[in-house]
Amino acid sequence: MANFPVPLSVPKRQHSTYLRNLKIATQGSGRLFLFAGDQKVEHLNDDFYAPGIDRADSSPEHLFQIAAQVPGAVLATHIGLLDRYGYDYKQLPFILKANGKSPIDNHPDDIYSGSWLSPMEMIRFIKQSNLKIVGLGYTVYLGSSQEAQMLKEAAAIIQAAHQEGLLAIIWMYPRHSKIKNEEDIHLIAGGAGVAACLGADFVKVKYPYKKADSDKKAEAFQEVTKAAGRSRVICVGGSKQEATQLLKHLIRQLKNGSSGLAVGRNLHQRSLIEAAALGRAIVAILHKQANLAEALAILKNKNIKKKKTGKSKILGLF
Repeated sequence: MANFPVPLSVPKRQHSTYLRNLKIATQGSGRLFLFAGDQKVEHLNDDFYAPGIDRADSSPEHLFQIAAQVPGAVLATHIGLLDRYGYDYKQLPFILKANGKSPIDNHPDDIYSGSWLSPMEMIRFIKQSNLKIVGLGYTVYLGSSQEAQMLKEAAAIIQAAHQEGLLAIIWMYPRHSKIKNEEDIHLIAGGAGVAACLGADFVKVKYPYKKADSDKKAEAFQEVTKAAGRSRVICVGGSKQEATQLLKHLIRQLKNGSSGLAVGRNLHQRSLIEAAALGRAIVAILHKQANLAEALAILKNKNIKKKKTGKSKILGLF
């Protein structure tokens, strides 16, 4: 990871911690596979309990069970789920998501997603929990009337993360009634550039899946990865799509400068067996530079590892 310099906001005493967290999060590849468990808040239950969604997805633990089957993925979720399920999954790497909002009132001009906790409270939880939390995450809705407040909170969280040797990941989504197309590459590039100005290590952005359905069309996405500079771009997985198609898109994204993938529905809406197979295929491409044929061979392997269960502290009280 020689091309991933330690930010100047990371104190020298924390350099080794930062590099260790980066290595854990990216498996030493410099690429991030983010499993988006924050959708429990962002999408409420619409994406977890409905026709066509595996019934296991109705339980929050399904997220953790999938993550346990996909070495190389990092589960991003909110403090409550880490608080309640983290003890049984201490071997997993996590990203603590600082903010989140429901979709009930989503007027794009005034959309606001404030941090639930102060940076100090998040750091205290990380130290107290003894979980393998490698970074903090925060969503910015660029263009909202609350933009200035979200940028202020994002900057504070990035600095707090770096002071502790943690990674900082920004979800960057331009939102305003004047925006006609949220998948406009020029607009996405602008958001990626803002994340770079904030000092994010990784920036999660939308990807124009319908428009970038060929190698030639996907080349336009280079505007985004160049605008992000040394902040590395990870693309959203979007709505559930056919597994082979998702892997093809991932290869195109990497070819045009992206440094990872963030998937939620494409994993958790599947059964544990199917999600594990797809997750491992993604890991092979991201961290092991597998080609499409190699990834598809992994996709066919439907085996899962049995979880070693441990007696939780809560049960032990009774």
